[in-house]
Amino acid sequence: MSADLRRVLVVRPTATGDFAAAGWRTPDPNALLREHDGFVSLLEDLGVEVIVAQAPDGLVDACFAYDPVFITGAGAIELRQAKPARRDEPAFLLAEVEEAGVPVVGRLSGAATADGGDMCWLDETTLAVGRGYRTNAAAHVQLGEILGREGVTVERADLPHHLGAAHVMHLMSVVSPVAPDLAVVFEPLAPVPLLEVLAERGYRTVAADPDELDLQGCNVLAVRPGVVVMTDSAPRTRVALEKAGVEVHTYRATEINKGDGGPTCLTRPLLRTSS
Repeated sequence: MSADLRRVLVVRPTATGDFAAAGWRTPDPNALLREHDGFVSLLEDLGVEVIVAQAPDGLVDACFAYDPVFITGAGAIELRQAKPARRDEPAFLLAEVEEAGVPVVGRLSGAATADGGDMCWLDETTLAVGRGYRTNAAAHVQLGEILGREGVTVERADLPHHLGAAHVMHLMSVVSPVAPDLAVVFEPLAPVPLLEVLAERGYRTVAADPDELDLQGCNVLAVRPGVVVMTDSAPRTRVALEKAGVEVHTYRATEINKGDGGPTCLTRPLLRTSS
């Protein structure tokens, strides 16, 4: 999660669609596009190769490219999303990922539903997967089978009810690794087994400010160990990261935040490498 981010796919938002039906606080479409363009420019300035796709008209959540498809060491897994407004996103994004040269290694099927936001690498062979309203038990079984072929172990991390099924609550809403031994964590909602695993692995933690959780304060994207991108809406969490020795870069997110997604949500990493 914090190795050097070499290549990433992002999806430029659509300016048309039913934002309210998808749970957004209605954004200014032009400002939304400007903010996303600024985010892309920031990644490029930090040395990341950025591939930009365009969201189809009406798919207002498609800009949150982390969720519909997950990338492993071998290739891409097409997910199935529980949120009705996002059901068409996996097929769209998988085509873009294949166009970028990443092979398909698996697909969720049947009753399984999962969002990439519930998946967080703890190391190259261990994937923490949240169990909540977006990622169900059937997905855990299928992900275990697909990833098992690569020698990867799936560690289940049960999520709290919090605000209920109608509100997004991902595993990565409460944890963001930013270096091999450092993670931003919102402990009040974090699964206890996950906190124990982080402690066992020697992670230090930076506490996300409680007043900044809904402003994506715990949603932090590492572009390399100890160098991160986050929204400009969580200044207290930024200060805490900087005190821990992290180099922080921010982007304007007034409109993007209205869809409840941060910088990790906006990216589908295609290639990370160790220095």
